[in-house]
Amino acid sequence: LPLSIRRQRQMCIRDSAPLADALATTPGPTLVTATAGTTDAGLIDPLPAIADLCDHHGADLHIDAAYGGLLALSPHHRHKLTGLGRAHSLTIDLHKLGWQPVAAGLLTVPDTALLAPLAHQADYLNATDDTEAGLPDLLGRSLRTTRRPDALKIATTLRSLGRDGLTHLIDHTCKLAHHLARLLDAHPRFELHAPPTISTVLFRPTHATDDDVATLRRTLLHQGRAVLGRTHADGRLWLKATLLNPHTTAGDLDTLIALLEGSTHR
Repeated sequence: LPLSIRRQRQMCIRDSAPLADALATTPGPTLVTATAGTTDAGLIDPLPAIADLCDHHGADLHIDAAYGGLLALSPHHRHKLTGLGRAHSLTIDLHKLGWQPVAAGLLTVPDTALLAPLAHQADYLNATDDTEAGLPDLLGRSLRTTRRPDALKIATTLRSLGRDGLTHLIDHTCKLAHHLARLLDAHPRFELHAPPTISTVLFRPTHATDDDVATLRRTLLHQGRAVLGRTHADGRLWLKATLLNPHTTAGDLDTLIALLEGSTHR
């Protein structure tokens, strides 16, 4: 019975007691899914505490690190992923902090034996006598059975930039997110939800209603001036700036603030 503890919004798991209670009363086998980089706010679950509970109750741990997994490359940010190596399986999506076009998702496991279910027999795909005769066997090649050359673009990027090159882009992007958060936090007309964990910044105009926030977002979008996301947190609607372009500059952020100022003034 899968047991997911993934945050659908941005609620932070501060108390692991509910998970412990659930694991104690859930018949196995059990899979716990933690998240390292939520889509809404870029938050990271308390991975070591969750891994401890999984070990204690004999549950498997899967970590969805699609957004934040590549922070492991950075000496400045990898501490946020402490406990990542204790997962029984891990997903990473390089179309985020890896700057790849979709699809660029990876599933990793600590032992290739865990991939055995991918070799499930299907006569229409991998008849035993055909396989023994040397015909291509499609099963087990990927989760989708068919294979696209997605690994080629990832390999090309790694070969071109290397670990250090990707790390520089990650650090720069996260630094810009913190810079934007400081600008918004110091501005009297905007409210910052919290300092960013990765590169997502939630904010809203001070004293604005949820309708005001939604209207501001749509106005900027329809005018072709800025593309901002939206999400709910603490019972209110927030604008969401997800910085993923490593070529963004501090000047670009100043321009964004000016656009927001002008739109909220009207």
